[in-house]
Amino acid sequence: MTHKNFLFLLLMAGLSACLNTPDTKTLPILGERDISPAGDTIYRQVPDFQFINQDSQLVNNATFAGKIYVVDFFFIHCPTICPRVKANGLRLYEKFKNDDRVLMLSHSIDVKNDTVAALKRHAQKLGIDAKKWHLVTGDHDAIYGIADDYFSVAQEDPDAPGGFDHSGRLILVDKNRHVRAFCDGTDAEDVDRFMKDISTLLAEQYK
Repeated sequence: MTHKNFLFLLLMAGLSACLNTPDTKTLPILGERDISPAGDTIYRQVPDFQFINQDSQLVNNATFAGKIYVVDFFFIHCPTICPRVKANGLRLYEKFKNDDRVLMLSHSIDVKNDTVAALKRHAQKLGIDAKKWHLVTGDHDAIYGIADDYFSVAQEDPDAPGGFDHSGRLILVDKNRHVRAFCDGTDAEDVDRFMKDISTLLAEQYK
């Protein structure tokens, strides 16, 4: 993550905490923004992407059209934070399993070892449905490049446990491809708060 994005996240975390009161009906749109010549605000969007999931199916922006979705970055043999993030991810999965407006997207950052077959085995171990929760792999640069668009961290680091440095953050994206909230996926209480953010966004976007 760039230094600029890190400082931005600190600012947005404080802003989100201030705005996310019980009476709040909307979540802030996070990220840089521009003003068009007509004076309209243009918010940063998640760019086009194309990956392959655990069922060898193409996953791209069209997969999430009209949906909100939760994003994270992981690798199967992560010895540190991933098991806790996945455990909390399973809580989200179970809570919204029957709500077809909510999907989940996990990017493997170990593109060499986390093959489609390995992701399939991992999905079976987790007991998840690929139509609801996509575990994806793809081009190395595409996976690592899009992490910054989600204000997350993903990089190879031989000195880090397992050889990768990555964020345990869960990120919420709205149906217009805007990042709206995030949480520490290793922290159960923060994930509880994040679940409320998801409900808030559902109420906002599906009136």
